[in-house]
Amino acid sequence: MSSAYRDLFVSASDGLRLYVRDYGPELGSALPVVCLPGLARTSEDFHDLAMSLSQDPSTPRRVLSLDYRGRGRSDWDKDWRQYDVRIEANDVLQVLTVTGIHKAVFVGTSRGGLITMALGAIHPTVLAAAVLNDVGPVIEGKGLMRIRGYVGKLPVPRTLAEGADLLKRMSDSHFPRLTDEQWLKQANGTWREDSGRLVLRYDPELMKTLEALDLEMPLPDLWPLFESLKSIPVLAIRGANSDLLSAKTLEAMRTSHPDLKAITVPDQGHAPALEGDLIAAIRQLIAETENRLSAAA
Repeated sequence: MSSAYRDLFVSASDGLRLYVRDYGPELGSALPVVCLPGLARTSEDFHDLAMSLSQDPSTPRRVLSLDYRGRGRSDWDKDWRQYDVRIEANDVLQVLTVTGIHKAVFVGTSRGGLITMALGAIHPTVLAAAVLNDVGPVIEGKGLMRIRGYVGKLPVPRTLAEGADLLKRMSDSHFPRLTDEQWLKQANGTWREDSGRLVLRYDPELMKTLEALDLEMPLPDLWPLFESLKSIPVLAIRGANSDLLSAKTLEAMRTSHPDLKAITVPDQGHAPALEGDLIAAIRQLIAETENRLSAAA
């Protein structure tokens, strides 16, 4: 356990054990934040953001960062079909019930943004505001094909440095300005050491959820889910090199949502790291949301 956060384990409704990083004060008036990672990523991806928000000397706030079932320190499911957005959304609600959080700002990267939109449809009162990081109501098939090509299929590197080099060769064109240190951070979020060798930080069976998709057929229409966010402020982030969220879709999101701010991050693909100016933008969204809630009270 790190002194920066508490290790929290929660039982899902079917008994599976879920892991959560729990940052900041458990009690307080500050609006909490819930961070939801990408398909094959973990709670570690939000550490910088969580530290910035939870350690703020003027307004420290609680931040939960989740590992979905089959990822990170959460248990793997015996049935890969359970790696489903609807089930994962219910897992998130179970975590909120256990932690006593009734309303929060949700920060969702990729898969996490889809889960956030799903929560808007099934339990809208829990959302105070949403950050959608490189995801929206239209998912580009090209991006899905690329992700399907590597999830659960990466060769096992001998060292994290070798893994960082592998990831850089795969995605350097999408992230041309990432440093060696940042690639190493990505590798550390992809593999962990187990008995002297590196293993994936997620269940390789996740690949089956992607293989089950027929990319020759039209993808599901997610606009109704996005519409469920219309009553709350939204910050939509897109990497300029993203192949999953198009500039056209981002503009359509901005046009259709009365309170959406759109940011395009240069020299980043899917999905931009939440650091620097993006942390500042998220902090601003949270402050504006708290002011709005206070005025309405």
